[in-house]
Amino acid sequence: MPPALFALTAGAFGIGVTEFVVMGLLIEIGADLRISIAAAGTLISGYALGVVAGAPLITAATSRFSRRDVLLGLMLVFTLGNLACAVAPSYGWLMAARVLTAFAHGTFFGVGSVVAAGLVAPDKRASAIAIMFTGLTLANILGVPFGTWLGQTHGWRATFWAVTAIGLAVMPAIALLVPRDRPEAGAGEWRRDLEVMRRLPVLLGFLTTVLGFAGVFAVFTYVAPLLTRVSGLSDAAVSPVLLVFGGGLVLGNLLGGKLADRGLMPALLGTLAALAAVLLAMAAALPNPVTAVAAVFLLGAAGFATVPPLQSWVLQQAAGAGQSLAASFNIAAFNLGNALGAWLGGVTIEHGPGLAALPLVAALLPLSALGLAWLGREAARRQAVA
Repeated sequence: MPPALFALTAGAFGIGVTEFVVMGLLIEIGADLRISIAAAGTLISGYALGVVAGAPLITAATSRFSRRDVLLGLMLVFTLGNLACAVAPSYGWLMAARVLTAFAHGTFFGVGSVVAAGLVAPDKRASAIAIMFTGLTLANILGVPFGTWLGQTHGWRATFWAVTAIGLAVMPAIALLVPRDRPEAGAGEWRRDLEVMRRLPVLLGFLTTVLGFAGVFAVFTYVAPLLTRVSGLSDAAVSPVLLVFGGGLVLGNLLGGKLADRGLMPALLGTLAALAAVLLAMAAALPNPVTAVAAVFLLGAAGFATVPPLQSWVLQQAAGAGQSLAASFNIAAFNLGNALGAWLGGVTIEHGPGLAALPLVAALLPLSALGLAWLGREAARRQAVA
């Protein structure tokens, strides 16, 4: 794999830390800014909404420029946003800085996916995308625990100073290693790009992404109470189990890329089916602490094994100058899935069959995504014949 790919991976690592590290620093942020933990928690929601809103808008606005220059600009926004977080004097300032930082997220992963796929031979494209997304998985295993420790021991602002330093290191790496390309013919014609978004296989790909990842986050959002109240593990055991989950993310992500390179549609259907099977089995595994830990690992592996096939499918169906916009829309779809899954999980716990039944309810989501993926395949076949 070319060195430029690892520059993209480093950028993905920094963005992943920024997105998730706030979860471990809610108490410290709340105490310092004199807000409730619930109010501090909205910093996570605000970031997610910033990703959803920013991904299509920023991608469309920058489509006339070289993708390398776009990635550099996005890392500059990322760095300045984290710098603004580090010096934020108030909750409102911090929220605005988080949303600003989130604007770089979706477009970086969207444009970065296109760049990563273009750096390698056609039969290695899904693996290249998977390697870039490994930065996101490593952020969960290494970056977030370290950032949480740093914020708890030296103040939450120290974490954002550290992430700012990551951004400063990644920018010259991208400038030196990522080749400067020329915009494709027709780039910047947003009306034509939106026409690409209207292709039925592309739309079904977006919906498949939303439902597939909603299944993961319907359970993962509530993994701590599942482990402590259903599995009987101690509060202290939750963090080590999350490291196990992170290991599953890395393994599943790389495996999903390999499978997608061998056969994209079989990989897409197979990984969604595997995710549904893991969620169904998880309901039976949770009451036993040992099998519960194994199920959490498999959830991470099966959940992120779907990422390279999902992203590769959308890129394939949006071939042409509209790829960057389609890829960014799909990153927004992942975040919509996160929000939908968390909401559905809460409804299941408070108004449905309860916490223990959460994996069974969540399994319905990748099963639905499996049906949409099959419909997308048929729609793509019909378009190819036409």
